[in-house]
Amino acid sequence: MRKDARDVAFKMVFEYTFSKEQKEDLINEYEIDMNLNDDDKAYIHEVYLGVVSHYDELKELIAKNSDNFDVERIFKVDFALLLLAIYEIKFMEQIPFKVSVNEAIELAKKYSSEKSVTFVNGVLAKFAR
Repeated sequence: MRKDARDVAFKMVFEYTFSKEQKEDLINEYEIDMNLNDDDKAYIHEVYLGVVSHYDELKELIAKNSDNFDVERIFKVDFALLLLAIYEIKFMEQIPFKVSVNEAIELAKKYSSEKSVTFVNGVLAKFAR
């Protein structure tokens, strides 16, 4: 299910924000734990490797759209959610904008705070303009 795949991709991106090391074995670890189909696995690979390869560009886009909020001070969960959502919006045209935003908000509700939901939504809305 895409929701599960996005959850896995988010966790992998979140881990990357700390280590800044691409870890192919992470993909395999998560795939073992989840019952993912080939499309879900392809999505995870594309998003994770895409975020890693476009990290600096995505970070800059977050900085430009977070109302001068220092990117280094953004809660890591929110930062990882924004990396994932902005990557989807910018590079994965097959995923509708609204789906990327809604899924980022759902993940924020699950893993972050109520204020984070508003923050993530605001950054993505500004990015969309």
